[in-house]
Amino acid sequence: MPLLPYSYTRSANLNYPATFWRSLLLFNVYRMVVASILMIAALSFQMKGDTDLDLQPGSLITIVSAYWLFSLVAFGTIRARWPMFNVQLSVQVSVDIIIMVTLMYLNGGIRSGLGLLLMPYLAAAGLISRGRMTLFHAAIASIGVLAEQTLRMLLQENNATDFGQPVLLSIGYFATAWLGYRLAQHATESEKVALQRGIDLANLAQINQLIIQDMPDGVIVIDEKGVIRSRNQQADRLLGPPPFRERLTLSDYLPELELAAKGWLEGHTQGDLVLKTNSGKQIHPRFVPIAANRAAGAVIFIEDVHRQQALAQQMKLAALGRLTANIAHEIRNPLSSIGHAAELLSEDKSDPLTVKLTRIIRDNTRRLDGMVQDILQLNRRDRAQPEQIRLAGFLDSFIEELSQAERIPANCIDIQIEETLVVGFDRNHLHQILWNLTRNAWRYCKQAQGSIRILARHDGNQGWIDVTDDGPGVPPEHRAKLFEPFFTTDDSHGSGLGLYIAREVAAANHASLDYVAKKSGATFRLTCRIWQ
Repeated sequence: MPLLPYSYTRSANLNYPATFWRSLLLFNVYRMVVASILMIAALSFQMKGDTDLDLQPGSLITIVSAYWLFSLVAFGTIRARWPMFNVQLSVQVSVDIIIMVTLMYLNGGIRSGLGLLLMPYLAAAGLISRGRMTLFHAAIASIGVLAEQTLRMLLQENNATDFGQPVLLSIGYFATAWLGYRLAQHATESEKVALQRGIDLANLAQINQLIIQDMPDGVIVIDEKGVIRSRNQQADRLLGPPPFRERLTLSDYLPELELAAKGWLEGHTQGDLVLKTNSGKQIHPRFVPIAANRAAGAVIFIEDVHRQQALAQQMKLAALGRLTANIAHEIRNPLSSIGHAAELLSEDKSDPLTVKLTRIIRDNTRRLDGMVQDILQLNRRDRAQPEQIRLAGFLDSFIEELSQAERIPANCIDIQIEETLVVGFDRNHLHQILWNLTRNAWRYCKQAQGSIRILARHDGNQGWIDVTDDGPGVPPEHRAKLFEPFFTTDDSHGSGLGLYIAREVAAANHASLDYVAKKSGATFRLTCRIWQ
């Protein structure tokens, strides 16, 4: 078991932070001030020639001078941080105790009152060491005071009566040391709490920064003078990169936005303000005050109008899909009844007009039934069961089936595919998508040899299938609406749901279906995952 309550190791010395050494330096400043005051007092006694002192002024000056030189040397050791922290503190406090006990002995003992000077030393030492060595130092001081009184009694000096006052002084040392220990412990706990709160605040600030950076809207924070204090990357994307300047303002991004911010800070209502950036984007700024008073600054949320419109369109399409699915369920039964009645009427061949009207009813009934089936497939698009599909074999059987069902000559479809290409896709969904694309291509192509070309390749972890025809292609004004429900350029045949359903089914398989603009013909590309 170690004799001392602390460790004199190099690792322990390195673990002490700079604040400990700074406190030790201030403690030494106090020591030098006390030594200087004692030096002035000794010189004053010498100049007055005071003969009432038990100690000659010359001897007092020698002891105090040595103490002053020790404090001066301590500045160098503290600056060099050698020897180790605990060693320096114990040595310095021990010297303080020896000097004060010596002066107390040579100046009349306990009655001189010099023993009280040790209490500030013990309290300061306890605070500096954070309570680790406080009681140890108090014990050394108590031993020194009691030893001084014992020496006087052994020498049978007249002023050495009993141990009452030294014991009370020792109790005061321990009380002071205990108070310093408690204060140091409280300071340590407060420091830990402050450090943890600082870490929590830093983590919270980092989390807030990550959230702000990942927000789909641009965020700009301005102060009362309109100077930008913070912004996220989305704000730069929407407004454009700002100039390289130390203090950015809103005018560096968009002068109209600065005017709107000034009006808002003055209390004006902006309403549904829409601004146009230098890049042509439309934005909607929304101002939120930082404090109760608008003049303190604002947080500006910059919303992309195009994105808002796209979200509104998606919500509209989702609601439309649910509505049409419900309607399809309701009209399926009466539609079946109409179709069955038309079949019965077609058995009567006596009246040519009846036969013609019956055929019209039957054809349109089948067309409506096809639309109902397409709509109902939307509810089953999320039931994808991806499997390993080798495209070479799959497309061979697909073309054979398509040629028989749609009466398409096999030589009109040219297939170019990598033999080893394998994708992960729901087999029925892939069949449905390619059937829709190929049938549309046959409808608009020249219907000659090689008019339809199916090309399958892969690039890294993605594979893609292109279905291309040699027709007139899709006009530029129609390309943005190709995948919208009920959009069609052929009212006599199309329902306007084929491409919309094909894209939805592709998305259910984590794939994408897009139109690829080329100089001639129409090309639709299905991008999917390679099976691994």
